[in-house]
Amino acid sequence: MVRRSVDDRIDNLETSVELLRSFSESSAVAHSDLVITPVASKADRKAFVDLPWRLYAGDSNWVPPLKGEVYGLITPKKNPFFGHAEAQYFLARRGDRIVGRISAHIDHLALAQPPEQGMGPGTGNFGLFEAEDADTGAALIGAAEAWLRAKGMTRVLGPISLSIWEEPGLLIEGHDHPPTVMMGHNSAAYQAMIEGSGYLPVKQLKTYELDITKPFSPLIQRIISSGGKSERIRVRKVDKSKFDEEAAIILHILNDAWGKNWGFVPITDAEIAFIGKKLRPLVFEDLIMIAELEGEPVAFMMTLPDLNEATGPLNGSLFPFGWAKLLWWLRKPQVRTMRVPLMGVVQRLQSSRLASQLAFMMIETIRLSAITRYGATRGEIGWVLDDNQGMNAIADAINSKVNKVYQIYEKPLA
Repeated sequence: MVRRSVDDRIDNLETSVELLRSFSESSAVAHSDLVITPVASKADRKAFVDLPWRLYAGDSNWVPPLKGEVYGLITPKKNPFFGHAEAQYFLARRGDRIVGRISAHIDHLALAQPPEQGMGPGTGNFGLFEAEDADTGAALIGAAEAWLRAKGMTRVLGPISLSIWEEPGLLIEGHDHPPTVMMGHNSAAYQAMIEGSGYLPVKQLKTYELDITKPFSPLIQRIISSGGKSERIRVRKVDKSKFDEEAAIILHILNDAWGKNWGFVPITDAEIAFIGKKLRPLVFEDLIMIAELEGEPVAFMMTLPDLNEATGPLNGSLFPFGWAKLLWWLRKPQVRTMRVPLMGVVQRLQSSRLASQLAFMMIETIRLSAITRYGATRGEIGWVLDDNQGMNAIADAINSKVNKVYQIYEKPLA
């Protein structure tokens, strides 16, 4: 884990301020009264968090996040991502009006990954991107690039907000319906802004949707039935009373299963504890499965009720009565959509027929619970890398269709 001294942080902040002061002066000339400044005060942070509420006021498909969650995301003392990362946030202003925001950040664990897997030495990121117009977007991206360049980065990968495990990619297809829990939504205009700043597509992330009220094909049902008869295979629900132990099993499978995937960055123990604490209220034992082969855990599938259905109407705040509504909902969620954010099979089994059999068995077990206990009618799987042949094949086999596509871009820094 990378840690930096207080003096180093102060020196870097002063460097960033000087860098952005000169950038803002040139920006003001190029873009009339548009000025880019680093987020440096409590008022700046509030403006940074609040901006999307104005920009998406007319977008019925935008789901307001809980503001407390956004503050937690961008605050180093609250987010263990910053145990191995650093970031600078920027605001765009025209006079007293906030017209855009962006983050520039460096994940030091990502720098240590093999370059052929998408990250690697010299790769910085931008994210949390919002802009009122093209001039603002270009100026913000330029500010993020300047900060990354000053930090020695030679390449930008984005948008990633903030970790690859959070909300990676720009939504380029599927703006016509709202996102599910932990998925992003953005203006369709941002694609032209990013590509106009010299960025090229490098990877697509897809989500799939399906009608879970319909049974799977006879072939899939035979595969599931065959697995159920095997003495070697056991598919079980998680035991919430052993939450930490179960989380450790899932983390072990995840890091092994995803270890060679594009964009992979290992999750630290501190991050898994943090994520576990956040997601614990959403953990329902019959929606998270672990598959064992001859007693060894080799696969898992995590499914979450779509929390956005409950939090969207709260407009970002749990007060004065939102917290009570949410607690009541969490007692036994009744939802339209279930999302599968994570699923994995250990690498040694990924090329075998057993991998898909275990996947189908877990999907079917959870599908039945989702319908009978939670009233769900729709499932969403993803995100899935566009070149993940195994997962894309499983999605096709259960007659799911791509409903959203997120694009990650790259650009060299001269």
